[in-house]
Amino acid sequence: MTTLAIIGGTGLSQLTTLNNPRSEAINTPYGNPSAEFIIGEIQNKSVVFLARHGNPQAIPPHKINYRANIWALKHLGVQNIIAVAAVGGITPEMIPASLAIPDQIIDYTYSREHTFFDGIEGNVTHIDFTYPYCQKLRAGLITAAKTANLHVSPIGTYGCTQGPRLESAAEITRMERDGCDLVGMTGMPEASLAKELGLNYAALAVMANWGAGKTAGEITMAEIEENLHHGMVNTAKLLQSFIAAY
Repeated sequence: MTTLAIIGGTGLSQLTTLNNPRSEAINTPYGNPSAEFIIGEIQNKSVVFLARHGNPQAIPPHKINYRANIWALKHLGVQNIIAVAAVGGITPEMIPASLAIPDQIIDYTYSREHTFFDGIEGNVTHIDFTYPYCQKLRAGLITAAKTANLHVSPIGTYGCTQGPRLESAAEITRMERDGCDLVGMTGMPEASLAKELGLNYAALAVMANWGAGKTAGEITMAEIEENLHHGMVNTAKLLQSFIAAY
């Protein structure tokens, strides 16, 4: 059985359901990954967990070593990645504490090490990124949500911003015009790096708040933490259902 990796974002810095966990540090040509990898089993399935922001959480989105993280997962024999991410909702269906499984992405980031194909070895390589997320993994997550009697938005365009600040109301308005349904800070270059290495990758987005300007007043950390608490409970249920059928 192909090893599955779960990348945890804000609100998911550890996977308490892992049985017989062991940690492993990986050295990569690209530097240190975010944290040691926790390897164990869930329902007799091999699972690797990585805390994207470190454990304890200390690495901001624009400082994450995405290349080291993805390279190390490949090195560990991972073929399939489910990436959990806390995001903001933009369109009406993306209500706080709800879950979504994006099918498209728009990259607004800058100055990140975003490719393994940087020309150092003298060749230029292009990947097809028409469909940034693995359709099979997405279908599996959607089916798992139905099995667990959980509502998820089965499609959505993820707009990835630089962070670590939240967006302005005008930026969210622009992103909505661009076709974004939700906004996060870690979706890129994680998705494209996985595709460069031939790994299957899907995202599971947890709405932590409405995007800027979608409600009156400012966004507070208390609001984000409360929504994440509820959203992560359902995230755990969905992951359990997905792994059971994996």
